Amino acid sequence: MAHRITEDCLACAACIDECPEGAISEGDDIYVIDAELCTDCGTCVDSCPNEAIVAD
Repeated sequence: MAHRITEDCLACAACIDECPEGAISEGDDIYVIDAELCTDCGTCVDSCPNEAIVAD
């Protein structure tokens, strides 16, 4: 099960460097997670200061 970034994202980029799979990238307004690359490790969830990343 991949994670996704919600509308609560502040686009602070805290999650990008933490993702070991490189699954997170900058979207139009918020960051996005590529479900094909996400391994559900949860590292991004722990790094998000706004709790904007949830299990999909």
